[in-house]
Amino acid sequence: MRLAFMGTPDFAVPALRALHQTGHDIVTVYSQPPRPAGRGKKLRPSPVHLAAEDLGIPVRTPLALRRNAEEHAFFRALELDAAIVAAYGLILPVEMLDAPARGCLNIHASLLPRWRGAAPIQAAILAGDSESGVTIMQMDAGLDTGAMLLRDHVALTDHTTATTLHDDLAAMGGRLIVDVLAQPPHPGTPQPESGVTYVQRLSREDGRIDWTRPAAEIDRQVRALTPWPGTFTTLDGQVIKIGAVGLTPGNTQATPGTVVDDTLRVACGGGTDLRITRLQRPGRGMMEAADFLRGQAVAAGTRLGVA
Repeated sequence: MRLAFMGTPDFAVPALRALHQTGHDIVTVYSQPPRPAGRGKKLRPSPVHLAAEDLGIPVRTPLALRRNAEEHAFFRALELDAAIVAAYGLILPVEMLDAPARGCLNIHASLLPRWRGAAPIQAAILAGDSESGVTIMQMDAGLDTGAMLLRDHVALTDHTTATTLHDDLAAMGGRLIVDVLAQPPHPGTPQPESGVTYVQRLSREDGRIDWTRPAAEIDRQVRALTPWPGTFTTLDGQVIKIGAVGLTPGNTQATPGTVVDDTLRVACGGGTDLRITRLQRPGRGMMEAADFLRGQAVAAGTRLGVA
């Protein structure tokens, strides 16, 4: 088929490569414009942009699509069979949604209608869901409200992290979109009205650990928000990033946020506790707790999260 691909982050790259390998004619790729990155703040193309260049596919990086008549006309003139959208980051106006013969198909990283919105991978882990997955959706003018064309699921465990789930769903999305395009066009299944949930964009503040919450919730927070936006607490007034934690048996009656032994076991809400296993001080890399403690001992009785 004659396709356009629209995506920006690493999540979308497996789908782009799968479509290319299957032999579809991807005539152009849309991606977010290059952004300043690194210490030098040099402009860095997105992962999809770089992958498209590697595949020899021309890339377009408009700043906006709404009220962009020139871009609408260009897109319409492509005479596409379909456009494939995966975490692109811009809302498509109706003029573009209706242009391809089969419309625009979205690779969404959740089991719709659960977790519509910007951060479905993190939301599923934070909520303690038992499963997640990918839905291929026929896009309409709503926010992730279109008919479902195909979906698959994966079980979530107590060890699932945002990184592992991201990689599993990215690969799944590539497989499912190839399968959908191999099928005859069909209207899909409308999303049920029950079970709809939305998730907002994440911010750095979402990563602040509230030690009054139960240890299991903090564990999910760390697994969901690492590496981005990251979880953190304070130690002697210094911000410390938390890379991993482990739940511990038993309980403690210490004040939440109190370090209760010399291995970074920390009291949490409801008499629960956990052990910090990976952490990072400012200006240093993420390290194992034992290595951290060799350079900076943290005595029992120390309070974390105190400004």
